[in-house]
Amino acid sequence: MARPRRTPACRPSPQITLTTVIDDGRLSRRHALGLLGALGLTATGLAGCSSGSSTTAATSPPTTADDVWAALAAGNERFAAGEPLHPHEDEAYRESLVDGQHPIACVLSCADSRVAPELVFDQGLGDLFTVRSAGEVLDDAVIGSIEYAVEHVAVPLVAVLGHAGCGAVRATVDVVRGGPAPDGAIGALVREIEPAVRAVPTSADDDAYLAACVEAQARGAAAALVAASPIVREAVAAGRTAVVAGVYDLESGRISRL
Repeated sequence: MARPRRTPACRPSPQITLTTVIDDGRLSRRHALGLLGALGLTATGLAGCSSGSSTTAATSPPTTADDVWAALAAGNERFAAGEPLHPHEDEAYRESLVDGQHPIACVLSCADSRVAPELVFDQGLGDLFTVRSAGEVLDDAVIGSIEYAVEHVAVPLVAVLGHAGCGAVRATVDVVRGGPAPDGAIGALVREIEPAVRAVPTSADDDAYLAACVEAQARGAAAALVAASPIVREAVAAGRTAVVAGVYDLESGRISRL
């Protein structure tokens, strides 16, 4: 069983504000926000602390799949709105993770450089167990990594995250339409994605067709993960872990759960 997440102690000081933290010259605005977020503070004061209190300010991490998704969705909304907190980036929190990790979710995302899960979900160190593969393609290494997150780290949620304009899916669409197969091992990625693309009805609207294929691949990878892994399947059946799929929109920055 995963140990409770260690959180920095609340240090009551009614005089602490975002302005004073920045103006003392030790922290940038970004890192000040991250520090306050890690401590469970607001930008104008201390939430849930009073002078002389010995309780911690940070709230307990979510433990159910629904609560985890709600936390991720809230983080994504902050990111898309241009108001990320950049939580859990400060020195104290980093040091609190030395003895172990307690991520709230495992995210399988495309390897695309524009889809970094910690950024688009506005999470920090130790929050996400991230596995990345072009087109969310599953192989033994990917499945084994997710199994570790499920069995040994006890994440309540596995999210498979596709994204708009996925190059791996686009390459597969080109092959399905009669184009040449890519050189090298990229061809193996295309072969794995091809069943999802072939299951999508063709459309004269190239953008809509690609978007539908991206969704199909994310859904298909989530279903294939459960089918291929007895460890994940048992955790899902027991209600310990849920597997969901979503798609990230490059333009808006928002994630839609499928």
